[in-house]
Amino acid sequence: MPKEAELGDDFSYILRMANSDIDGLRPIAIGLTSIKGVGMRTSHQICRLAGIDGKTLGGHLSDDEQDSLRSAIDDYATTVPWWLVNRQRDLGTNEDAHIVAMEVKMTRDDDISRMAGIKAYRGMRHRSGHKVRGQRLRSNGRKGSSLGVERKK
Repeated sequence: MPKEAELGDDFSYILRMANSDIDGLRPIAIGLTSIKGVGMRTSHQICRLAGIDGKTLGGHLSDDEQDSLRSAIDDYATTVPWWLVNRQRDLGTNEDAHIVAMEVKMTRDDDISRMAGIKAYRGMRHRSGHKVRGQRLRSNGRKGSSLGVERKK
């Protein structure tokens, strides 16, 4: 942990990008992972696209470097190969996109409601609160509401 005298006067403790707070005391490549939809691989790619060293503390970035990071996040889906984005062949637009921040939650909720609306198996499992991907129910996943048969009294 660096001392305050080492950080300088223009140090930013919190950066705001993609509707998320980024800790300025962490290296920017690690700090970008606090944005929902951005992992380590994506954050390193974003730093490379913006021309910024990922080991630089986030608080030491200038306004121009922060703007280049923001534009790199926005243009990420168009500059990387299709297999590096998190939303490939979207059902609505049939395009590749990389969704971040609140879009991730909204898109996930839309997908679940679409599956439940067409009465797909996965949608019905989501709605009833059961396991969705074929996991075992008899012996595992017993936390939360009970799924078994009630005992006679």
